Amino acid sequence: MSKTNEFIFSPKYGVLRHVSFWLSWLLGWTCFLTLIWSGFTGNLIRIGLWIPVFTIFGYPVAYIAIPRLLLKGKYLLFLVSLIFWLVVGWFLTVNYLRYVSAPALDRMHMPHGEDYAWQCFLCVITTTASFSFLSLGKQWLLKQRDFLRAQQEKITAELQLLKAQVHPHFLFNTLNNIYSFSLDGSPKTPELILKLSSLLSYMLYDCKAEEVRLEKEVEIMKNYIGLEKERYGDTIEISWTAEGDISGHFISPLLMLPFLENAFKHGASEQIEKPWMAVDLSVANNILKFKITNSKNEYISLSNNGIGIDNVKRRLQLLYPGKHELKINDEGDFFAVSLMVKLSAGISANTMPGRTLVTAQTFAS
Repeated sequence: MSKTNEFIFSPKYGVLRHVSFWLSWLLGWTCFLTLIWSGFTGNLIRIGLWIPVFTIFGYPVAYIAIPRLLLKGKYLLFLVSLIFWLVVGWFLTVNYLRYVSAPALDRMHMPHGEDYAWQCFLCVITTTASFSFLSLGKQWLLKQRDFLRAQQEKITAELQLLKAQVHPHFLFNTLNNIYSFSLDGSPKTPELILKLSSLLSYMLYDCKAEEVRLEKEVEIMKNYIGLEKERYGDTIEISWTAEGDISGHFISPLLMLPFLENAFKHGASEQIEKPWMAVDLSVANNILKFKITNSKNEYISLSNNGIGIDNVKRRLQLLYPGKHELKINDEGDFFAVSLMVKLSAGISANTMPGRTLVTAQTFAS
């Protein structure tokens, strides 16, 4: 919280806020009256004598009538109370002028009007109105702050829920892969379990952060491809191409993995004669471009993508509003997914100006 916000909202500055307001109001009115009547000191005393009336009349309006009636929709009761309080204020002004203000000025041998009750009453009303508007503005700011905080907490909770939906969906498929190897007694089972352990560590600990290093996310994707490749063997051809320097950039965790998972789901079908998959990733000027194309059965449509893709769409809307572009095209015998995201840049020891990394890998046996 900034110092200004802390001064406005923090209870510990309550007395200081009120003292500051009345001092500012006193000086303001004094300077204004000095332009009309000569004598700064005299005007300061005249206005200062009325501060008790300002507070007695103004505080009930600002701290009782407005929050308990106006802000709670009790408009008629507020109006009736306000009219009654104006009558009370008029009698308060007249009597204060007669028994307090005028005698005090007479004792100090300071001139004053014989009958200026209306002017004094107008000053009381304008002071109360100004004070009430400030109080009302503060109440509105508090409600806006609470609303924004509630919205942020709602978004955070929703994002955590979306992440939780990714985990079991991803783990279910990966455990099935390892289970099939264990049934066959494959010696690769321990290696696959180790890779899964790495993925679990990533999801349980690293993914708690709002953003992770892009290179870590890419490493997890490669591990996932390795796990799936062990499952499908040479029945599917997979190519991977990466361009640009991925170090020093950050991205929301598990944002691209569902597209990869979906590509395996539809791209390695036994009904496809020669299944294939191509993954292209590039980073330039803090812009990530991720494209994945995969073969599919012509009878599979976009509506069969499941919760994984819908999950990512929702997360993109929450995390990258106006900073992403997602296109998913059904070309008949293959899917094409293109994602462009404006990344967060950070300081990395591996970041070197002008450094470019280009890799190409084919996961074919």
